Amino acid sequence: MVLTMTKNKSQLNFIDVFSGAGGLSCGLELAGMKCLLGIDMDKNAIETFKANHHFANTFCGSVKDLSEKKLKELINHQPVHAVVGGPPCQGFSTVGIGDPNDLRNSLFREFIRLVKITNPYYVIIENVTGLIAKKNEKTLKAIFKLFAKMGYSLDVQVMSSEFYNVPERRRRTIIIGSRLNSTITFPKPDTENILTVGHALKNLKAPNGKTYNHDIELAAIKSKLDRDRINLIPEGKGIRYEADEVAYLPKKLQMNVDWTNIRENRFRQTKYQRLDRKKPSPTIMTHRHNYFHPVENRYLTQREAAALQSFPNDFIFQGTLSAQWKQIGNAVPPKLGLALGKAIIGMYAEKSKTKTKEASKTDSKNSEDIMATIRKRAFVYAKEL
Repeated sequence: MVLTMTKNKSQLNFIDVFSGAGGLSCGLELAGMKCLLGIDMDKNAIETFKANHHFANTFCGSVKDLSEKKLKELINHQPVHAVVGGPPCQGFSTVGIGDPNDLRNSLFREFIRLVKITNPYYVIIENVTGLIAKKNEKTLKAIFKLFAKMGYSLDVQVMSSEFYNVPERRRRTIIIGSRLNSTITFPKPDTENILTVGHALKNLKAPNGKTYNHDIELAAIKSKLDRDRINLIPEGKGIRYEADEVAYLPKKLQMNVDWTNIRENRFRQTKYQRLDRKKPSPTIMTHRHNYFHPVENRYLTQREAAALQSFPNDFIFQGTLSAQWKQIGNAVPPKLGLALGKAIIGMYAEKSKTKTKEASKTDSKNSEDIMATIRKRAFVYAKEL
C-alpha cells in the first residue's frame, strides 16, 4: 500500500504497539499521521506491516524485550506524539471465561512503560467490549488512575464500526487519552450512510488494476455435503434454530441435531451463514469458515474479508492463507482508525497548553468514579439500533 504522506511541521508521529498487520496504523496514516514503528510478536503480521507501512520500522518480538535504547534507535530519536495499540484481550473477552486475572493483562503495563518513555500527547487503546464488563471494573479503574497520574485525561466509548464507513459490524472499546486536552473528542457516528457487503465486494481491484489476496480456488468448499447444503441457503440466511434447518434443508441434508438438548435450543454461531449484500457484514473472524459468499457457493477470499474490514485494495497480506485470515480478523478496521485519527488531529488543533486546576480535578474524579457513569454513555450507538 502506497501512502502519500503530508510533510508538515504539525504532523503527528505515532508508534503502534501490538500492531498486528497494521489496520489501526493504516487508518491513522490515511488521516495524515505518520507511523514510526510497529511492534508485534507475529512474524507474518510484521511482514505484512513492513509491506504496507513504508515509513515505519518494525520490532518483531515481545514488547517486554524492547528496551528504551532500542526503542529510541528504531524511531530514529524522533518525537512520538501518540502511542496506540490493542494489548492482547483474551483476559477481557466476552466470549469464553474471560479471566480478569489473566497474566496477559500485564501487557497493559508494558504499554504504559512505552508511554512513559515517549511521553506522547495522545494515547489510543482498543480492546473488546468486555473491557467495560463488571468483572473488569478494577482493571479499567486502574488504567484511568495510572494515566491520570501521568497527566492524561481519559475517556472511553464502545464504537461500532458500521457507523464509521466500514461495511462490517464490529464493536470495540476505544480509550482515548490526552495530556494536552481536558476534554476528549470522539468521532461522531454516522447512522445514516451505512456501507454494505455489496459496496465492499463491488470493486476489489487495486489502483494498478491488480487484485491481491483473492484466491478463488482456495475459497472452494471441499466437502460435497457442505456444498449441497450451502447451495440451498438463501442470501442473508443461515441455520441457527431448528426452524431454519427445516426451512432450508431437505431431510437427507439435515444435520441430525438434537435441538431439544442444545443450550438455548440454538447454535451459538449460525451455521452456513450467507452474507447479505444489502447489509453490513457480521464481525469478520480469524478464520474463513464462519461466513459464505452472498451468492456463490464458496467461502470468502482474503481480499473480500479485508474489503469488509475496510482495508484498501492495495493493502497486501503476507503469509499462509490461515495467517492472512488471522491478521484480517484481528485487525482494527482502517476506516475506524481513520475516524480516530481525524479526532486526534482535531483535538491537537484545539490543544490547550496548560490544563486548569478544575480539569485536573475532573481527571481525579474520572479515575475514581468512571464505572459509575461509563455504562450510561459508553454505548453511544445504542439508541440508533
